[in-house]
Amino acid sequence: MSAGRGPTGGGRGPMSSGGAVSLPGDPPGGRRAVAVWGIGVSVYFVAVIFRTSLGVAGLDAADRFHVNASALSTFSILQLLVYAGMQIPVGLLVDRLGTKKVLAIGVVLFTAGQLGFAFSSSYGMALASRALLGCGDAMTFISVLRLGTRWFPARRSPLVAQLAGLVGMAGNLVSTLVLARLLHGVGWTAAFAGSAAAGVVVLVLLLLFLKDHPEGHEPEPFPHHGSAYVRRQIAASWREPGTRLGMWVHFTTQFPAMVFLLLWGLPFLVQAQGLSRATAGELLTLVVLSNMVVGLVYGQVVARHHAARLPLALGTVASTAVVWALTLAYPADRAPMWMLIVLCTVLGACGPASMIGFDFARPANPPERQGTASGITNMGGFVASMTTLFAIGVLLDATGDDYGVAFSAVFVLQAVGISQILRLRKQAARRERERLVASRVETVHVPA
Repeated sequence: MSAGRGPTGGGRGPMSSGGAVSLPGDPPGGRRAVAVWGIGVSVYFVAVIFRTSLGVAGLDAADRFHVNASALSTFSILQLLVYAGMQIPVGLLVDRLGTKKVLAIGVVLFTAGQLGFAFSSSYGMALASRALLGCGDAMTFISVLRLGTRWFPARRSPLVAQLAGLVGMAGNLVSTLVLARLLHGVGWTAAFAGSAAAGVVVLVLLLLFLKDHPEGHEPEPFPHHGSAYVRRQIAASWREPGTRLGMWVHFTTQFPAMVFLLLWGLPFLVQAQGLSRATAGELLTLVVLSNMVVGLVYGQVVARHHAARLPLALGTVASTAVVWALTLAYPADRAPMWMLIVLCTVLGACGPASMIGFDFARPANPPERQGTASGITNMGGFVASMTTLFAIGVLLDATGDDYGVAFSAVFVLQAVGISQILRLRKQAARRERERLVASRVETVHVPA
């Protein structure tokens, strides 16, 4: 083991006063780091626009392809199935090939998927296009997380990760505000094909200016030996309780807002609550704006107080469950506007809370496993979202569009996730303390 490299990887040293880990060999950060990271985040920004574009086009897609609720949900389910299934392979690819190559492949794939969706004339062609989009989208976020750890000091990691999530939500905002207007202004094909031009722009920026790491901070070479390497990376990451806890935190926190924004929010607000499309769009925008504000707050809190991670995550889950229950159980036919506003505001905290999952997985794994561990963590929320999307679609068809029954699936998955979080929390905390003690001991013995 080289001097200064602790067991958590990258030379992790003692905890700072705020609870964040400092690294003797940390990247310096600075303006160049912001510029390079900004290019990577712009790729994620465009990917989220494409990912969430169906959320504002769900009713139009049902009319265009003549499908019912279950078939409509299949668009998002397939997209998320591909996304979730790609997380571990993408994590391995990022660890092996680096950020730039994986991001470039991702841009090509999700841009091709968006173009294909624009010109789809049949349900099958549209499904294939969303699958291709999901494959490219899957390559973005893990790559951006790795880029942040390579260019910024470790103490900035929670905030940098939350900022990446915030930029992603800005992409959702563009989808909600801009793409929705284009869709109803210029039509299906022009709106989706025109948006695909953004993929070409970020691909050019990526190829010209993005670098995997700053000079002098190249990662130590790590041997790759085919299938043995793959098994070793996955097994070692999974053995860490912090990785599994991070996955279940992501699983439990992310999906309520993801399901709402990705597909079922607009139909729920229009069909079940009797709102106009314009008003429903404003409420979807509120979810995004709330996410951006809460993301900044959560990032600052976790960066300064690591002990706040689990209370923030569990508090978000509890708040979401309570507000959903009150909304669905409201005695009148429709919930009042103030309750829908509260619901959308609380849903905005789900995305930032899901980012806390990476703050459990990150310190549990060395640099050469960060991509794999992030892939495992990121898979959690998208598996939950995919499951809920499917369950809501099936229940809507089975109950004649009873949204109260259909959205009750949210509570089932939250219960499953909470049980796993409570099971793993002590084990992960103990393992993290052991790593911290070992890191301090090693740092003391490293010669100046």
